[in-house]
Amino acid sequence: MTETKKTALILVDVINSFFKPGLPNYYDTVVEVIPAMQALLDAARRSGAVIVHAVERHRPEPFDDFEWRKLPAHHLENADDQAFFGDFRPKLANETVVAKRRFSAFFATDLALLLTEQRVSRVIIAGVKTNVCIRATAQDAFANGFEPVIAREATNSNRPHLAAASLEDIDRYMGRVVPLREALDMLA
Repeated sequence: MTETKKTALILVDVINSFFKPGLPNYYDTVVEVIPAMQALLDAARRSGAVIVHAVERHRPEPFDDFEWRKLPAHHLENADDQAFFGDFRPKLANETVVAKRRFSAFFATDLALLLTEQRVSRVIIAGVKTNVCIRATAQDAFANGFEPVIAREATNSNRPHLAAASLEDIDRYMGRVVPLREALDMLA
């Protein structure tokens, strides 16, 4: 008997900061992931799968944030750089937002609880950047008992060598890295 896995889509940091030219985290090749992410989002919407928009959001002064010790202040609540990019915003009842203050969509959020309550066992992770937030989210998905799947065409980085190493590690130790077509089939 084949085991049926309930699959959710996690879109990571599909926000202006990475996708809008001139903003702090934009890089030229980021646009290459947009068609694959859109295809995944469309498939998840058609199937009624749980869709999580995991977005980095930080509190403005006077609140301190440990991340500022490594990076300049960014993605402050209600700022343009943390706003959803284009049409990548929740539209349907099966879509929710998880605000994250660190790289992983799971760390210090209720994402694991949400997915467990929805009986999800597999997560397809797409977005930016492969070697930072995608890798951290995949690692924590695995640590929380979810099978992480990365659609290869739906993530990239401005550091391609680190992205390639991260995908290799994810596929070897945590989950699977698959072609877009296979990820779309999982959402059908």
